[in-house]
Amino acid sequence: MTVSRRTFLGLSGAIAGAGMIGGWAFWQQRQHRPLILSARNDQSGQHYAAGFYLDGRCAFQTPVATRCHDITRHPFLPIALFVGRRPSTESYLIDLRDGRLLQTLRSQTNRHFYGHAIFDASGDWLFSTENDTRYPGKGVISAYRFDGAQLLPHHEFPSYGIGPHQLAWMPDGNTIVVANGGIRTEADSRKEMNLNAMEPSLVLVSRDGRLLSKETLPEQQSSIRHLNVAADGTIVTGQQFMGDAYKEVPLLAIKRPHQPFTTFPVSHRALSEMRHYTASISINSELRQLAITAPRGNRFYIWNLNNAELLLDVNVPDCAGVGAVKNGFVVTSGQGKCRLFTSIGATAEHQPTSKALTLPAGLWDNHLIC
Repeated sequence: MTVSRRTFLGLSGAIAGAGMIGGWAFWQQRQHRPLILSARNDQSGQHYAAGFYLDGRCAFQTPVATRCHDITRHPFLPIALFVGRRPSTESYLIDLRDGRLLQTLRSQTNRHFYGHAIFDASGDWLFSTENDTRYPGKGVISAYRFDGAQLLPHHEFPSYGIGPHQLAWMPDGNTIVVANGGIRTEADSRKEMNLNAMEPSLVLVSRDGRLLSKETLPEQQSSIRHLNVAADGTIVTGQQFMGDAYKEVPLLAIKRPHQPFTTFPVSHRALSEMRHYTASISINSELRQLAITAPRGNRFYIWNLNNAELLLDVNVPDCAGVGAVKNGFVVTSGQGKCRLFTSIGATAEHQPTSKALTLPAGLWDNHLIC
């Protein structure tokens, strides 16, 4: 019996016998009604791992003990991990059919989560960005392996930087790209300790922990936090500038295949609107479009990924997460209506259209997946 087969049997038992046919049927059905996964809070401050359909129907809202940030979905079973927001030591494995909590994944001693993780294509392994609190600022990638129905810590390797945040697979399935934010924080704290000595970097590392490349941007105080990878291997990152308010600093960067990491062109007007802060990034590979949210400026943007043509610049109050769907993007809002932007065939002259969704308004975290 292979590891993948053993893992599948253990997980299928944990989710009440989903089985191979049932698991695939779930995902086939899902293609006709995208399931939006995001963390959110209610007015009392209760944290939830939530799933909603585009028509506004709630699939589940599972109360969890700590606030979550991003979500990673299993490649073929109806489960996902809602990852604890820095400096949480808990993440939550959820059954996407009914919201049942399958496991509370706890980081190892002297570690905390940074809010992001990824399953590999086999479904056997999970990789998570974490902080080694014995040496604050020392970033690690922790690898967890399914043992039956439970994710258990297996090994770790360095992120080759400080404050690793989002990570993603490159198209080869063996290379991980990591956004090292460059900001040192202590255990149980979000307080920045090294704003005058930040070390942000974009790292490519093999799944067994070998450093393949490490690149930086000219502005030392631009924290590389979030990223997305297109199907052709193009990487786009979003920065959060931690320096003087009067400075105008690029906030998006791009690494196209076989090219160096460099600034993605953004207008002076857009940079001013962003107020030094980008949040969620999504690439629609089929449409070759890039979307980002800038919640401090209440702005949502879409660009043509190939030529950097700005396709949309629109007000979305406290915009939070963005995720790609078949014909465009879904955007959540911390204060207003969540929206569906249809951007197929969009140009600067023919902008994407939008419609309000009946998803609940407010208190969404900065990431979603569809």
